[in-house]
Amino acid sequence: MEMRTNLIEIKCFELLERAIFNDATDIHLVPMREGYDVRFKKNSKLERAGTYPPQLATRMISFYKFLSSLDISDKRKPQSGSFHKKVQDKNYSFRVSTIPSVHMKESVVIRLQRHDRILPLEKLCIDPIWEQKFRYATQEQQGLIIVTGPTGSGKTTTIYSLTAHCVNHLERHVITLEDPVENNHAHLLQIEVNERSGMTYAAGLKAILRHSPDVIMIGEIRDAETAKTAVAAALTGHLVLTTVHSKDPEGCFYRLMDFGITSEELRQTIVCISAQRLIQKKDGSAGVVFEIVQGNLLETIAESISKGEKVSIPREIKIESVLKKYSRQTEKTYG
Repeated sequence: MEMRTNLIEIKCFELLERAIFNDATDIHLVPMREGYDVRFKKNSKLERAGTYPPQLATRMISFYKFLSSLDISDKRKPQSGSFHKKVQDKNYSFRVSTIPSVHMKESVVIRLQRHDRILPLEKLCIDPIWEQKFRYATQEQQGLIIVTGPTGSGKTTTIYSLTAHCVNHLERHVITLEDPVENNHAHLLQIEVNERSGMTYAAGLKAILRHSPDVIMIGEIRDAETAKTAVAAALTGHLVLTTVHSKDPEGCFYRLMDFGITSEELRQTIVCISAQRLIQKKDGSAGVVFEIVQGNLLETIAESISKGEKVSIPREIKIESVLKKYSRQTEKTYG
């Protein structure tokens, strides 16, 4: 029995090492009729990386759930958690997300992230104008800075880059509130939401405010409670950095309004919205392009939405136009 358990452990860590070696950002374990497909996500594309027989895959999933402090016996509801491990002398975080499939099989996605791997703003931004806009936004004493875009567009990388800038260049006290903590960073005080122990977003925010932070990073707004928590923090005189899933800045406004935030609250709190997408460079690595709205343009968007009018944003800064521009120039820009 012990030998079998050790074999499962070896298989699990071998898969993680293989994904890291292949520069994958995610591992997908997908249930099929006769086993599990293994897929690596790299540069926003899924690549097949093999198959596992059903019994082996099921035991591996249980082991990943055990490492992430999830309920191994419960296969009927989605669960998420994380664990940390040193691989090749480097510290990594692994965020595990499970979802039930047919015939009591679970589909699993594991997000891989290196600890303390933070891109400075000058390396994150291809265009120096984007860097200037981010620097200007982080100088605000209070308000909401929102990074938006689809899953896998690099929002987490951007938000950690902004927090690092606040700590290292603006000498501000930054505390994060995350569910779960995706990436441990030495320069941050990180708080993890834990519903079972009573550490909700609301309770976490109360605790954080007693520590006199200058900047609060809320990992992701995905429900009404988190949205209200972020707005409340911004209204109490703090700069709040957060992420939202939406297509573009206008969509971000509507998404937050769906969560019960009024257009007036958004007008008073939002100081910058940045939409982003990944592009592939000539050398095969990924780059990021942005649509950043702030200042008068942000005021115009907020006013148009509150009046129910069509939002007008200059075409040249819209994410679709920026994406086309840099996609066409990729070889020239990175050659």
